[in-house]
Amino acid sequence: QRKNPFSSDDRLASKPAHTHRGDPTYGRPPEGSRTEQRGKDAHSHVGKEVEELCLIIRSTGEVGEDGQVSVTFGQLFETYVTISNKVVGILLRARKHGLVHFEGEMLWQGKDDDVVITLL
Repeated sequence: QRKNPFSSDDRLASKPAHTHRGDPTYGRPPEGSRTEQRGKDAHSHVGKEVEELCLIIRSTGEVGEDGQVSVTFGQLFETYVTISNKVVGILLRARKHGLVHFEGEMLWQGKDDDVVITLL
């Protein structure tokens, strides 16, 4: 549409043609756009789910000798799946932020029920 001489959409004419990898805006939505706001809202929502997951681990887990709270994946899955069906994705996000620790790259229901998840 930017190249279309018959287009009357003024928003398209004001946007830069392309950004490059070195540009700080590369791969990001335009500032102030609805897309940027949706991304911020999604980030906030996932953050709240991670907090809720940590609270559930704290309430259902057991305190070990080292003072850290641990729970098995099977027990956590059974408790958390009634709240959200994204338990594995939220666990991966929590691990990425250094809030929990567990062995393995991915957890699978049934196969990894005995994997211990530790709240950091």
